[in-house]
Amino acid sequence: MTHPDDLLVEIAAMVESRHSSQMSLTVVVPGAVITGRLAPESLWKERVAEVLLDSEHLGQFAPAFTRRRADHGDDHQDSDGRGPDHGDRPTHLHFHVARILQGSFGIPDTGGMYRVALEDVSAWTIGDIGYSDQ
Repeated sequence: MTHPDDLLVEIAAMVESRHSSQMSLTVVVPGAVITGRLAPESLWKERVAEVLLDSEHLGQFAPAFTRRRADHGDDHQDSDGRGPDHGDRPTHLHFHVARILQGSFGIPDTGGMYRVALEDVSAWTIGDIGYSDQ
């Protein structure tokens, strides 16, 4: 297991504590470059649940994003993405209005919702990386 960048962990904690969704970030993870805005986990889960509820076939999965994990007897990780061995340190980044950069294109066109383990981030920068929608 790799050790997440302490500065990136601090940024994630600030997003969580201030409930802000305005921080733009670009990260490099195995197999992808993801660019978008960070969101607090609770807001991210709420938005994912809304999208799922709007789907005839996927609505049944929405409760997984609205219930606390502790309700399921899973002590491995709290509902806020923080494991018992991490104290108050976030373990994941939650992106919304995000795109995976593929060449000069960003996919999906409308932006997506991504959850990225902090330990998987090998490089990062503040801000969105430009891409072409055409």
